[in-house]
Amino acid sequence: MKKETETKKNTTKSPNGANASGVETIIYNQKGTQADKMTLPKSVFGVKWNADLVHQVALAMQANKRSGTAHTKDRSEVSGGGKKPWKQKGTGRARHGSSRSPIWVGGGVTFGPRAEKDYSQKINKKMRTKALFTVLSKKLSDGKVLFLDTISLPKMQTKGAVEVVDALSKIENFSKISSKKKTNALVALTSADKVVEKSFANLPGFTIGLAKDMNALDAMSFNHIIFVNPKEVVSTLEAKTK
Repeated sequence: MKKETETKKNTTKSPNGANASGVETIIYNQKGTQADKMTLPKSVFGVKWNADLVHQVALAMQANKRSGTAHTKDRSEVSGGGKKPWKQKGTGRARHGSSRSPIWVGGGVTFGPRAEKDYSQKINKKMRTKALFTVLSKKLSDGKVLFLDTISLPKMQTKGAVEVVDALSKIENFSKISSKKKTNALVALTSADKVVEKSFANLPGFTIGLAKDMNALDAMSFNHIIFVNPKEVVSTLEAKTK
């Protein structure tokens, strides 16, 4: 009896649709109909939500994007001020030694931003990878991730991309995929495809990228994520852990 109860516990699905072997999902074709099914690894798409980790990694990645070009001049860098404005005594005015003083108009700036400041933060590889998988797992459980077997367009033409988008908008939870919002959808390919990239270039709501370059900040920035060629995508994402 104990062995039977143990096997039942192992086959029980969790609330997000994951079981002991992985997370089941549907693979669609570019016409918006079901083409196949696939079991996704829990290590990538079945990770428990960790808000602290995602927040820490996202802030660090945003900090690493800062160029640090803002620069103000201190009193040693501004021009002029080589001569004492007026004599020390006898004028009735306050004493001053240089017009470069921060209290003068055109003088140096006190405690202003300096170009030599480094805003970069170190992110451990395990943290970066875990944060990405955490965001992808949350997106999948919220119905914001779509898997396509392939995108094949006969020629470089916006019309073909529009037809694909119209077909995908009929899928549940993807009715607003044709929105013109810049952060609407990220199409993750396994390899560069100029025909697909150029065809989707005129659609403001779509961004074409590579799955191997995806990070947690990218995954958070888009409302929907479309993975093309899911088997290769999974192997690409799993390779990030090595």
